[in-house]
Parts: sequence; structure tokens; C-alpha cells
Amino acid sequence: MAQYQQELNGVFQALADPTRRAVLGRLGQGPASISELAGPFDMALPSFMKHIRLLEASGWIRTEKAGRVRTCVIEKQQFEVAESWLAGQRAIWEGRTDRLEAFVTTSEEHNQ
Repeated sequence: MAQYQQELNGVFQALADPTRRAVLGRLGQGPASISELAGPFDMALPSFMKHIRLLEASGWIRTEKAGRVRTCVIEKQQFEVAESWLAGQRAIWEGRTDRLEAFVTTSEEHNQ
């Protein structure tokens, strides 16, 4: 359970930054080199590389080096981790709203 929580923390920490979300969005279209990914951002390459390293450490991407070019590829299993957690939360909250609806409906029926 602790390892799952740690993995989940890394997954959502990576998503917390708009630069990293944009990188993931771009990689959803297919693999890209670091220079391609860094192009749209107004930051120095060492700063951009911190984002890449965090995405790689959290399992969202993997990088492959061919010659002088490092290419990034998205790892889809992290979407499943996030989706699984969100589905669990959705079930909890839907259960709560269903109970609230039942309570309100019962209260209204008793007041009529």
C-alpha cells in the first residue's frame, strides 16, 4: 500500500506542472526529441531537463538515446494508475451523493 501511495504521489506531482502536462500532451501525438519538446517553452535547456527527469522518474515517459538525439516516449501505464485512483474517488463521491439524494427525497416525502 505504501509503495502504491508513493507511486500515486509521483504520478500526480508530475501532472501538477503545466509544462509537464504540455509535454505529455505533445507526446500523446507520438515520440519527440528533447529539442522538439523544449522548443515551445521559454526556459533554458537545463531547466527543461528537470521536467523531463521528473516525468521519467515518475514513470510517465521513457527516453531513448540514438547518437546525439534523446527521444522521449510516453508510458501509458501511468494513465491507468491515475485513472484507477480517480475511479475509486468517483465511486466514493457518487455513493455519498446518492445517499444525500435519498436523504433529501425521504425528508421531502415526510414533510408533505
